[in-house]
Amino acid sequence: MASYVTRSKEETMKLASRLAQVLAPGTLVLFSGGLGAGKTVFCEGLARGLGCIDEVSSPTFSIVNVYRGKQPMAHFDLYRIHTKEDLMTAGFYDYLDEGMIVAAEWSENFADLFEDEQAVRVTMEQTGENERKITVEGSALG
Repeated sequence: MASYVTRSKEETMKLASRLAQVLAPGTLVLFSGGLGAGKTVFCEGLARGLGCIDEVSSPTFSIVNVYRGKQPMAHFDLYRIHTKEDLMTAGFYDYLDEGMIVAAEWSENFADLFEDEQAVRVTMEQTGENERKITVEGSALG
């Protein structure tokens, strides 16, 4: 586990892009952190680092956004998902089986379900107006 401090959107995206370089196809990346912690910004940097060509946006209302590119990524918002059945209906595990990187915001809502998953875990905390403390567990950054 390693912790990093970023002081701008650009630094957060750069850190995420570094993480993207070491992810294998079919990797699950679980995000936790409060509203405004920078999870979607990190996902934007992750998508760019994976070579995705689509615009990254919060999947709050769509539940999942899929970004095409060299290494496709499915970006989930689990805030409004309430049951394992909802997760399955949204195709969560299908995307992993297809070899996509799956980035899941609000993973703490399914802490019990994901407890035994082999995943990269990213915890984000807003520590200042533009400052974030980002902890990455399960992968060493390149």
